Amino acid sequence: MSKLALFGGPKAVTKDPCDLFTWPIVTEEDEAAVLEVLRRGAMSDTDVTKKFEEEFAAWQGTKYALGFNNGTAALHGAMFACGLGIGDELICPSITYWGSALQAFSLGATVVFAEVDPITLCLDPEDLEKRITPRTKAIMVVHYLGHPAPMDEIMEIANRYGLKVIEDVSHAQGSLYKGKKVGSIGHVAAMSLMSSKAFAIGEAGMLVTNDLEIYERAIAFGHYERFGNDIKTKSLRPYLGLPLGGYKYRMHQLSSAMGRVQLKYYDQRTEEIRKAMDYFWELLEDVPALRPHRPKDPASHMGGYYYPHGLYYKEELGGLSVSRFAEAVRAEGVVDGYAGCNRPLHLHPVFNTCDVYGAGKPTRIANSPVDIRQEPGSLPVSESIGKRVIGVPWFKHYRPELIEEYALAYRKVAENYKELLEEDPGDPPDLGGWHFFKHSS
Repeated sequence: MSKLALFGGPKAVTKDPCDLFTWPIVTEEDEAAVLEVLRRGAMSDTDVTKKFEEEFAAWQGTKYALGFNNGTAALHGAMFACGLGIGDELICPSITYWGSALQAFSLGATVVFAEVDPITLCLDPEDLEKRITPRTKAIMVVHYLGHPAPMDEIMEIANRYGLKVIEDVSHAQGSLYKGKKVGSIGHVAAMSLMSSKAFAIGEAGMLVTNDLEIYERAIAFGHYERFGNDIKTKSLRPYLGLPLGGYKYRMHQLSSAMGRVQLKYYDQRTEEIRKAMDYFWELLEDVPALRPHRPKDPASHMGGYYYPHGLYYKEELGGLSVSRFAEAVRAEGVVDGYAGCNRPLHLHPVFNTCDVYGAGKPTRIANSPVDIRQEPGSLPVSESIGKRVIGVPWFKHYRPELIEEYALAYRKVAENYKELLEEDPGDPPDLGGWHFFKHSS
């Protein structure tokens, strides 16, 4: 194997990637759909959005879909729809984007963080059950980086304790869990459809459910123009006309127009993504320290493979830090070869010391009878996971001759690890970031 590029050798990645990473795929059909809305001044109407919702629900396999202006708003609506309110607790994995949890504060509720599994990077059911208290109202399940969470175990726990399950599908649109689309298993699901996601249509979000009351409560929360006489839920009918949350959360119709077109081709395009990612990992099967982050069950898969990562086992490379490994990979020409992932939310000041609404004490405990804050060391897997994962390229097309160069970069670094050990400073205390990805919900 040639000398590492980090030390002056030739780069492994030399070819122009062309459209290898181009996403979303925007065609004249997308442009025509968006221009049709723009030219008739229908950006704030709901006619196109309602068609998109109907088509999305059919694709998702749920009775209802409701378009939002972004994924954070959709998740906010899901929390309200599940009845999360003053003094209630939402259990959420600590490794996720803040949009999975922080909206609970505005409802007078709080968040209790749970561990993630070190292989799936999703909610650990065993730790989840330990976090349940009489104040627990709902569980936020994040299908992190597109990997389906263990829904069978989570739903069994939720049903046993009478808890609502919200699926955050922002990373995993179209992912399968034992043959079922994620987002169709819990009581309600919500997701981002922003421009960096696998299902990318601009700034937009979607809520899906089979429960009429949950659907109508989500409408009542932030869709004033649809909160009218069609509402059937008795507890909502006295308040028709204005949104109960005081929010205006409808989807912009330039996004819903693009969404209708993207939906037609999404399964076909993500199938090619999976083919490309699977080929990349096949090329690295015998490389030490690297394992694919993807489900092992043959009836499960990663949907659009949002921001793919690999699991990193430094003990197989003499203890080489993932930061040093990633530095060498980037030098070989891999832009996405970064170490770490989202940092654990339970350690962020906004969940520990910030008084958001002037309650005179941290908002996390403003409506809680006990101090549920979690100190450093309380979630050891979450606190160390950044040192055990590494970013890999997110191929959007199956181009074998190009993919082989990127796989070669990781192989080359692994085979020359001893040279890297000599000046390895080790990993910093914190890897990744609170906003870690280029864009978020």
